[in-house]
Amino acid sequence: MSLSASLSSAVSGLTAQSAALSAISENIANSSTTGYKTKETSFEALVSASMKSSAAAGGVTTSMSRAMSVQGTISTSATETNLAINGSGYFIVADNTSGATSDLAYTRNGSFSTDASGYLVNSEGYYLQGYPTDEDGNVIGGGSSGLEAINLSNLTSPAEATTTVSVSAILPAEAEVGDTFTSTASVVDSLGATNIVDQTWTKTDTNTWTLTTGNPYSATTGEETGTASATTITITFDSNGLPAAISPDPADVTFSFTNGAADATVEMDLGEIGSSSGVTQSDSGGNDPTLTVNSISNDGIVAGSLTGVSITDGGEVEATFSNGLTKVIYQVPVATFANSEGLTQVSGTTFKATNLSGSATINLSGVGSSGSIVASALEGSTTDTATEFNKMIVAQQAYSAASQVVGSVKDMFDTLISVVR
Repeated sequence: MSLSASLSSAVSGLTAQSAALSAISENIANSSTTGYKTKETSFEALVSASMKSSAAAGGVTTSMSRAMSVQGTISTSATETNLAINGSGYFIVADNTSGATSDLAYTRNGSFSTDASGYLVNSEGYYLQGYPTDEDGNVIGGGSSGLEAINLSNLTSPAEATTTVSVSAILPAEAEVGDTFTSTASVVDSLGATNIVDQTWTKTDTNTWTLTTGNPYSATTGEETGTASATTITITFDSNGLPAAISPDPADVTFSFTNGAADATVEMDLGEIGSSSGVTQSDSGGNDPTLTVNSISNDGIVAGSLTGVSITDGGEVEATFSNGLTKVIYQVPVATFANSEGLTQVSGTTFKATNLSGSATINLSGVGSSGSIVASALEGSTTDTATEFNKMIVAQQAYSAASQVVGSVKDMFDTLISVVR
């Protein structure tokens, strides 16, 4: 082996250990980086060639990889839009909002928050992709083409007109025939306005009552907002005070509004026959008969504005509105790869698919090989500082030894030159 070959081997050792130290430095620097995957250095011997009269020294080379399949520690977060994945897979993100398939990238960094335009963006500036849902919260579309950047701006909850008024009340059995009592209910029209209606209960015979509904009026001004159909509902009770018959069935009242809202046919739900869940009859126990109203509710919903956004375990993006309604508006999917080690890094903790990784398989949380999305949580770095310090000591010792070889070769060259002189 020649001196120059020895020098070449030593230099390759210095280069390899420098690369290893660079990876160690990066790992330690990112020991607190969300979703960071540790960089690994692999050493490979260079094959030496042998000749009859001399031998060419070998050397060493390095290659870099990342521990993509290693799970980081998942810790809870106070931010409701932060996410982590427990198991295999990646969040699907893009560096713009166009949603083009070619722009898709993949990350374990789930530190998402809402930007000024209403998009969910992580700490590296990538937009979270998800599937939009219909009114019932069911996913619309699928695959990469069905994804879109999740946007939470300008979300509203439209008004829903009342279809049913549910009444739970106790009518006084001791009331005289002809006695009347009044209760009030509210009805939401198709424009989202709340209208008040008076309900008049009249005892017409033993164990028999009628219910009539007055014209609707504004909950704010008290002015009439329409008319109610002249429907008389008759309720007959058995000897136990439970409803024995309700006529007509269904007990519908039609409202016509003057504010431009659509006419509405509303069912007066007075309970089931033989059940105490709705209207019943009982002695009120006082000197004067009284109507006891337990509850009167309706299924209408006034229009609401967005008050908050959260993401559930499993990746459902929920919007909460001022009217008390909560709706699932997006579903966050998980992408998996046949060979995640083949992904190529494009920035920080963000990667893109390559021929080595294969195309992404996109599923909902926990489906197939996809990991489960954990809400209000973040995945920590996979860097173990103790391990990295051990690697650093080994790299330092190897580098020092290789430098000693370089020094020795220099001394031998000096000796050789002095002989020539």
